[in-house]
Amino acid sequence: MKGTGEATPLADFLAKALALVRPLPPVDIDMTQSTGSVLAENAVNPGPLPAFDYAAIDGYACNGDDIAGASPERGVGLKVLGDLAASSWRPVRLVSGTCFSVAAGAALPVGADMVVPLAWTDEGMATVDVRQVPRRGHGVRRMGSERPSGEILAHEGRRVTPNLIGLLAAAGIADVVVRPTPRVVVIATGDELVDTGRPSQPGQLIDVNSHLVTAAASEAGAHAYRVGICDDEPDALRSVLDDQILRADLVITTGGTGLGPGDMVRRTFSRDGAVDFNPVAVYLCETMGFGTIGPEEVPVVCLPGDPVAATIAFEVIARPLIQRLAGAEPVFRPSVRANLTEPVSSPSGLREFRPVRVAERRGGGYTVAPLGATSYTLSGLAEATGLMTIGENATRVPAGSTVDVLLLDRNR
Repeated sequence: MKGTGEATPLADFLAKALALVRPLPPVDIDMTQSTGSVLAENAVNPGPLPAFDYAAIDGYACNGDDIAGASPERGVGLKVLGDLAASSWRPVRLVSGTCFSVAAGAALPVGADMVVPLAWTDEGMATVDVRQVPRRGHGVRRMGSERPSGEILAHEGRRVTPNLIGLLAAAGIADVVVRPTPRVVVIATGDELVDTGRPSQPGQLIDVNSHLVTAAASEAGAHAYRVGICDDEPDALRSVLDDQILRADLVITTGGTGLGPGDMVRRTFSRDGAVDFNPVAVYLCETMGFGTIGPEEVPVVCLPGDPVAATIAFEVIARPLIQRLAGAEPVFRPSVRANLTEPVSSPSGLREFRPVRVAERRGGGYTVAPLGATSYTLSGLAEATGLMTIGENATRVPAGSTVDVLLLDRNR
């Protein structure tokens, strides 16, 4: 796809990119390995939860009719038929005037409708004196009271969390069908780049992007692999891609997307015609590319070389693609409506995603404060908790205006 030179609205660019990306094929994996993945089908409860009536507390399992009228002044005595541990499996039954000493988790005797806490008794062994009557059902978990058999425990598209794993384990589910975690390869290009760990000299720039974008991809839920720095040579880039493409579900490059003589990424991919480098109407990120490469048609996103521009481009293009590959919905970060504390200006004809600080108000709602001169610096990005969205036609936004803000401190 050849560029036309006319800026493409972000919504159109993103829609085309998302249309070319499909969620990864589902896999059946061990539940404990699924944290962070997205369910590819509903998780259905195979049986009632709990699976049987059991004692929720330590105490004495009895029938409320046998202890009616018990009080601290006048206790009611019951014969203790035995002790039931959580591992006890033989079914037992109460008869009138009897009880069982039970541990939390023990199956409830037939005929019991409550568990009297130890503190409400004299803690007797052969017989027990009950001195306070709980409500029926106290200390008891009934079969199916939490979730009935056949109920959907988690719907397709939900991300697996540790707490959800706890619920699935309690239901007896060992394996789940999920979308695999997307594998993302990150490549920074530029002869001027040097690795971290030493100060840069004239003619050198520290490679910020590959570290920053790899971390951002990991935060987005991907298995991110940092290739590092690739020289401004078409053959070098093709060699790196040939090595990495089989392990990647998405390739992200940074740098080399402009029209200058050293913009190797654009020149290399343009020869194949598989990557679209049309200008995109996004402030600071006007030179981005998207397409597919190789026989497997692996998606590739080409981000600008400026670290701040690369970060914003990652948020508005690459991050949604990672979410789409993972089968997650929605593909965007959570957003809120917030009141702007100071007026801001914005370039005409470009959608702006400005780094800002977001704060919750005591009475509810949010405020958003611009970062001033540091907005588009790495220092500003490190302080920002949101990206304020300003439309293409808004050149000035007064203080007090209500604006949309993507929350950077919330992944999902």
